[in-house]
Amino acid sequence: MADLTLYAMPSSGNSYKVQLLLALLGRDYTQVACEYGTPALAQAKATGALPFGKLPALHIGDGTILSESGAILWYLAQGTDWIPTDPLAQAEMLAWMFFEQNRIESVIAVRAALRCYPHRAADATPDRLAALLTEGNVLLTIVEDQLASRDWLVGKAPSLADIAVYGYVHTAGSRGGHSMEPYPAIARWCARLEALPGHVPLQATP
Repeated sequence: MADLTLYAMPSSGNSYKVQLLLALLGRDYTQVACEYGTPALAQAKATGALPFGKLPALHIGDGTILSESGAILWYLAQGTDWIPTDPLAQAEMLAWMFFEQNRIESVIAVRAALRCYPHRAADATPDRLAALLTEGNVLLTIVEDQLASRDWLVGKAPSLADIAVYGYVHTAGSRGGHSMEPYPAIARWCARLEALPGHVPLQATP
């Protein structure tokens, strides 16, 4: 695979998912950190480094720029054990990845952002935080139920589904303010992922 440059927001779960997979694969890459409000982000947007206008974006050595975290994960994991070989298992993996982007990101990630980023503080009204907390607990219960009798979300080995869901779920307590006591299976799953060789933590400070 060609040389890689990752434009990333290090404190964001979406960027972190890509950083984590690269680390677990032992892949070398160059990172351009673009936190909110930084000159690096403004420059990346001005120079066309972010075709979709958001992070992450993976620049491949042949000049291709790949956007959207799920698509980047899919590209990087080709030919590795992070994608199951069975078509049904692949579909189940993708279902969890879509669930993460459509539901988890719009609730659990948003609540964490409202609590952690100063530029989002004005939107962090008590009513909105309470609604996100309630919905977030519903989503965490779905993940908990899936993991209650299995080690990984799909099949018997970790897949992209685990990386995608872990990106925001593992900080639902520390950043999102959810009580994680009702979710022991999630805690065990997080510990298994964090024990994998090459695991790196989220750079949680914006």
